[in-house]
Amino acid sequence: MPNYIPTVGIEVHCELKTNTKIFSNSINGYGQMANALTNVVDLGYPGTLPTLNKEVLNLAIKAALVLNCKIRRQMHFDRKNYFYPDNPKNYQITQAETPIGYDGYVEIEVNGKKKKIEIEEMHIEEDTCKSTHRGTKTLLDFNRAGVPLIEIVTKPCMESGEEAKLYLEKLRELLFYSDVSDCKIEEGSMRADANVSIRKEVSDPFGTKAEIKNIGSISNVKLSIDKEIERQSKLYDNGETFPPQTRRFDSKLNDTVLMRIKETGNDYRYFPEPDIPYVYITDEQIEKVKSTIPMLPDERKEKYINLGISEVNAKKLIGNRTLSDYLNEFLDEKIDFKTASNLLLGDISAYLNKNETEITKTSLSKEKFIELTNNISDGTLTSKNLKEILDTIMESEKSIQEIIKEAGIQNITDNSAITEMIRKIIDENPESVADYKAGKDRAIKYLMGQVMKESKGTLNPAMAMDILKEELNK
Repeated sequence: MPNYIPTVGIEVHCELKTNTKIFSNSINGYGQMANALTNVVDLGYPGTLPTLNKEVLNLAIKAALVLNCKIRRQMHFDRKNYFYPDNPKNYQITQAETPIGYDGYVEIEVNGKKKKIEIEEMHIEEDTCKSTHRGTKTLLDFNRAGVPLIEIVTKPCMESGEEAKLYLEKLRELLFYSDVSDCKIEEGSMRADANVSIRKEVSDPFGTKAEIKNIGSISNVKLSIDKEIERQSKLYDNGETFPPQTRRFDSKLNDTVLMRIKETGNDYRYFPEPDIPYVYITDEQIEKVKSTIPMLPDERKEKYINLGISEVNAKKLIGNRTLSDYLNEFLDEKIDFKTASNLLLGDISAYLNKNETEITKTSLSKEKFIELTNNISDGTLTSKNLKEILDTIMESEKSIQEIIKEAGIQNITDNSAITEMIRKIIDENPESVADYKAGKDRAIKYLMGQVMKESKGTLNPAMAMDILKEELNK
């Protein structure tokens, strides 16, 4: 089978996190009764006039900054003219000629190597209403009409479904952490279309393009692109061709399905929107928006690793923004961050999941968390102790010391006492000591088990293991 070079471009529509819609004062919400969040502007009544929501502009500037885009200082909106039931005005207000952002990039890591996914442009537009098909009828919900969007269009610079997946994951991370969008793909606030073609040589012109629309998840983006590359490869292997077309991903079939053939290019007859004045963006406005950008994932990860947190834990923390934001409150404190991250991702996360709550809604104050981390680090509390008193820690206003006293916890933290206990275990288990010196890993686990049994769980396991190794290696 001849090898082909895939070329992939991605278009992402992302809803902006504003209180109201882009051109009206209707609430920008989700999950409400159909047509409850509408007014005459959203419904396209004749004679109504759009008024640009300033917060949409600020969020679009913020998105352009985090996506490393150049920002256009003078721009206008355009009318994209087409007829469709979900488009009551018979045109959509967008930016065709002067997108707010252009020439940006998102950096991903593929097989250990960094790659910049180039962004051709990012423009602002309004969403259309939502169509629901029931039998022979189509129902329209205008709650989504006029919801503010940014459309982010990459250059055709990706070469696989895996690269597209990594790009979308990074894009979602950046837009979510910068508070531009909630990026809830399951609710449709982030939607992706993929353009896929293949060719034999880099010097060849791009092959015939197939567009895959309305892909419901990031994992399905990867799968649909890989399936489309496979489909096109088989056609070319057989000497066949195909016309430019629009396809969709069918999750039941795990494959792309033809929607329509693109017989002619779309002529949307764009022209400048006459009811919205030109928009001018100043350096002062950009700087003001820039000052509102919180710490982004890459910076967080670097800080965490420099503080002694493992790369695995750093990634897990970034995957849970609430926990990441909570930990960031301690960045200037003198605590053991390795222990702190293990606590947050271990027992504390288990408690939060079990009780379906968030850390900010518990009684784990900043002072209490510092005290807890220090007590775990110095051996005052063991992991066994923590499991016994965790509910009290998370739910009561008492200090850690008060909780420890009430629970009657008295752990051995004196190094000389721990060393004496470990030497006793070593003397009683000469065969296991010999196995350890012979390189048998199971031996130290057995000895450690005996140490914890002797202490009745009153030792800090990490501290005890360090002393055990030290004694065994003498």
